[in-house]
Amino acid sequence: MPSHGWSNLYFKDNTFGDPFLVKDLHAASTEILDTANNHRLTSTESVTTRGGLMYLNAEEIARMDNAAIDEFGMDAASLMEKAGMATAAVARHILGGKPANEKVCCIVGKGNNGGDGLVAARHLSNWGAEVTVILAQEKKDLHETPARQLAVVERIGIDVRDGDSEFASGLIVDALLGYGAKGNPRGQVASLIRRANESQIPVLAVDIPSGLDATTGTPNEPCMRATATVTFGLPKTGFLNPLAREFVGELYLADISIPRKLYERFGQKGDIFRDGTLVKVW
Repeated sequence: MPSHGWSNLYFKDNTFGDPFLVKDLHAASTEILDTANNHRLTSTESVTTRGGLMYLNAEEIARMDNAAIDEFGMDAASLMEKAGMATAAVARHILGGKPANEKVCCIVGKGNNGGDGLVAARHLSNWGAEVTVILAQEKKDLHETPARQLAVVERIGIDVRDGDSEFASGLIVDALLGYGAKGNPRGQVASLIRRANESQIPVLAVDIPSGLDATTGTPNEPCMRATATVTFGLPKTGFLNPLAREFVGELYLADISIPRKLYERFGQKGDIFRDGTLVKVW
């Protein structure tokens, strides 16, 4: 396969039916500018980067998710499965391509972001990793779809612990808060973020680092400092804030089967995933 000048990085598993070519779309400028109108963004505007990717704010991402389910008939559990599989694939890459016998700790919240993390936990366990799940809340507080994922995780024998448990891990998967979270994290979620940051264990954030504002890129207190982030749909406008870079780490965009017509509706042109199901943005 020709390189097209892209990053020469492949994930060696063939789970999605094609190699995971990571296309490097690193843009030279990190300023948050609307390139069409040359003015600084407000919290409700999107931006096309020089790399050819649209960046959406939290409201737009929510509209995209809702349209995929309500208009195009996609199933929330199916989207969660694809997001979790992509997360597991990036985790495998961080672990050097060989997750067998590696210790992975998935810290999960009660919403769909937590469900993505539970799916990732299942796949990593299937690939031989020693996976522990730490819940930021009681099991009864999980939303419906993540609760079903937790039931599967428990049935296959993955160790599930409460939020006070230690991180005995070579990698932490941050699946606490999603793009819709606002304000400073509180309670057990805040405690888990602080402990993860203090542990100096590499962190893979699911969709967005917990505590980072998806629209503005403002890091709340506390905010997860990720080694890498795998995001879904399209990147968030907040990622373009220079202050966000140290919390996002390396950024990957994953194909979770959002319809092409829906991408086009939000201004995204071209075939983002033409050469693989994961794109390295920076």
